[in-house]
Amino acid sequence: MLSDRKNPSLNQLRYFVTVAKKLNFRRAAHELGVSQPTLTSQINTLESQLELILFERSRSGTLLSAHGHALLHYAEQVLKANLHFHEVARNLSDGENTMYRLGIPPTLGPYLLPHILPDIHRLKPGLKFYVREAAPDQLFQGLLTGEYDLILSPMSTTNSQIQSQPLFYEPLKFVMPFDHPQAGKTHIHPEQIRNEQVLTLENRHHFHHQVQEICLQLGANVARDYEGTSLDTLRQMVVMGMGVAFLPGLYVHSELHKPEALHVCELADMPVVRQHVLAWRNTSPARAFFRDLSALMRTIIRDRLGDAVAVTEPATS
Repeated sequence: MLSDRKNPSLNQLRYFVTVAKKLNFRRAAHELGVSQPTLTSQINTLESQLELILFERSRSGTLLSAHGHALLHYAEQVLKANLHFHEVARNLSDGENTMYRLGIPPTLGPYLLPHILPDIHRLKPGLKFYVREAAPDQLFQGLLTGEYDLILSPMSTTNSQIQSQPLFYEPLKFVMPFDHPQAGKTHIHPEQIRNEQVLTLENRHHFHHQVQEICLQLGANVARDYEGTSLDTLRQMVVMGMGVAFLPGLYVHSELHKPEALHVCELADMPVVRQHVLAWRNTSPARAFFRDLSALMRTIIRDRLGDAVAVTEPATS
């Protein structure tokens, strides 16, 4: 009987849920960070323990069996309950004396966190962050699945499971080589960059898609043949005369104190910005603390970076 057998482990349940979502062992193994043979072995062990076949396997692919369908919801509930258990346990003590997992995009983290974390540590010495960088879409999904406790990111997607507080608007600066015909102006008119070749990051970055939308509005062209892997690479491509680009204002503020061979300006009568928020799950036991933390971050950002970004206050009801 099943009661005489070993209960499934949380890892086995997580493997089962991931394969059920992906319906592909290779992709599921990649997401879980394990080898495909390990994943297959664990699923086989789970099926043996349950005395049930959870997946139908064939050369054409993987399907969830009727038994798998019946158990999937309960496996997800067990994992969510486990996540909530750990969240409650972490936050039974003072929320300010906890390490939180913070996600942030690579186009923002290095140019924001050094300005605000020292002050946060000084004011709340017991508060620590384990910081990981990822694209905004990955951050959002990671927040929902419990990979992060909170994220600091552009938020273009709304979800009833997520609470967020606005932090600031960051301008996007227009940059060009110093020998560009428009170089030397503090502002240029949007129509003056029509048909320009605009360089941007690889399309896995949220920033790529924002620049793409701007180019559609302006009649400019996204340079498909040359996509930067980082903001530093993008900057060097502009310096080498391969095109023009938009760069985040905090990157310009942090890295371009002496922008050799590069001219920075803005579009006249067309402010281009991206908004950043602090977001967390609405079930998080630390949600009240996170709201207070967002207010603290706004104060520090206003004091430290008020000349580079525009701090935004939350809407009042």
